[in-house]
Amino acid sequence: MEETIIDTTELGESIVKILKTIYDPEIPVDIYELGLIYDVMVNTDYEVKILMTLTSPNCPVAESLPREVEEKVKSIANVKDAEVEITFDPPWSKDLMSEEAKLELGML
Repeated sequence: MEETIIDTTELGESIVKILKTIYDPEIPVDIYELGLIYDVMVNTDYEVKILMTLTSPNCPVAESLPREVEEKVKSIANVKDAEVEITFDPPWSKDLMSEEAKLELGML
């Protein structure tokens, strides 16, 4: 029985697409463009670990947003598991936002 090799780059792109469907409730920009995603790691077992931050430590969605990220990433075909780790090092700042997000928010 031959094992199907899944392209992790392609899987990474699928993960990013999903992340771009998740929005910070206070800012009309997705969490990826906001710069809240610091790293996405996929191991050979197709388990995903996402290192992300929040706009502030007392963010109103501190509980629900990481859970939403995990659930949506787990829904991708071939992803066996997903775990979100929240960090505030380095703390989030507007400098982490994409040009697109800054434009959307009238900051350019």
